[in-house]
Amino acid sequence: MADEFLPLLGINVIDNAENDEDSSSSDDDENDLEEQNIDVDEEKEDDDENSNGENTNNTRRLQSITFDTSLPGTHSYLGDDLEDISGRTIYDEDGLVSLPLIKLPGMVLVPGQTIPLTLFHQHVVAMMKEVKDSDKTFGVVAYRYLENEEGSPTTANIGTTAEIFSYKDETDDQTGLSSASLMAKGRQRFKVVESRRTNTGILMAKVKILKERMLPEFLEGARPPSHCKFCCNPVEQDPMEQTAVDREGKVIANVSYVKNRQESVVQRMKQKLNKWNETLQADKLTNDPIELSYWVCQNLPLDDSQRLNLLSLDSAVQRLRCALSIMEKCSVICCRECKTHVALTNDVFSLSLEGPLGAYVNPHGHVHETLTVYKSQNINLMGRPTKEHSWFPGYAWTIAYCRRCTNHMGWKFTATTKNLTPQKFFGLTRGSVTPGMQQTDELTDGDTWMPTM
Repeated sequence: MADEFLPLLGINVIDNAENDEDSSSSDDDENDLEEQNIDVDEEKEDDDENSNGENTNNTRRLQSITFDTSLPGTHSYLGDDLEDISGRTIYDEDGLVSLPLIKLPGMVLVPGQTIPLTLFHQHVVAMMKEVKDSDKTFGVVAYRYLENEEGSPTTANIGTTAEIFSYKDETDDQTGLSSASLMAKGRQRFKVVESRRTNTGILMAKVKILKERMLPEFLEGARPPSHCKFCCNPVEQDPMEQTAVDREGKVIANVSYVKNRQESVVQRMKQKLNKWNETLQADKLTNDPIELSYWVCQNLPLDDSQRLNLLSLDSAVQRLRCALSIMEKCSVICCRECKTHVALTNDVFSLSLEGPLGAYVNPHGHVHETLTVYKSQNINLMGRPTKEHSWFPGYAWTIAYCRRCTNHMGWKFTATTKNLTPQKFFGLTRGSVTPGMQQTDELTDGDTWMPTM
């Protein structure tokens, strides 16, 4: 099992890739994973064959999924002895609160998202026990989401509160060291005002809970209050178009505007999601713009800076518009390091009730936000499939890395039984991918594209 994690540490990646260049056997039809040997070259050929033409196998995308999509959200690999914790803590919006913080590399928690954690550091385990016995809430901020000019790691100043709803801790009899496993739900956005380290090494911060704000109607700020008496009753007018008129119905101001309708933005987003892949079942998603904006923010393959930019916006309409402008420019998913294309956006599909992108934790405590795609390209595999600690019960995983730069990209999951569909898919870790943005002719040299708010 130790050999399976060598690519994650950057050990023997190049050598194995060179050795695997000579392999040429084919085993795609074999389902007995106990005897299966997967060579890198055969997977390269299989991926290249599938990537030629993005619409050559639409039935594969629309096939019925026999896998129980409720299983990934249970995180059964953590064990079945976690204690359920009830209760709910809601902080006042725009209020200042003091929270213990956890910094996670490559993890940007979104309200409504479930995050599993496996903790080994003794001071963090002790802190989490205190949190569980109090208000069950701590803060999560992203770590190293960008590099500053000095090249030192940077901590984001935007984060999300996380509320524990399932927990267990264990103590090793021989060493006396404690560990904890838990699941928490993202609740409220916050901005870090100031932070400090306690004597025990815990990161405490004073944070401001960010408020959800509603955008006003167009020209509301420019219209004098004295003119309001000349406006028609909004109930008697078309909700999309309103004009200031006098009591006789004559236009006194040539001001015809389109109201900022949340419903139209929500419908545009659902239509766009359906174009990506019908298995996302966008029609079944919530019509609440706030909840939908967080679902989109969680499930789009954005890099850390893009996701943090969305979280910093206080309006759900602005978050949805910003996400729409990114989706319209993005058609491929690329390796973050070398920008090689690794997947198409219309290959994204949901294998979990929470959506196509979910957070999972490995045995060493590292959290990976993993995006499920039907197929991938420019990917090499390392090692043999294993079912140990699989995030998707019934599937065995194989480490996958970028063919060009050997950056760890995620895993290939292969069904261990013939009655599971899809028979294979890829899980790309969000920290290793970035959306490929189409170039526009409107930009001049030195300009960078910015999403629409």
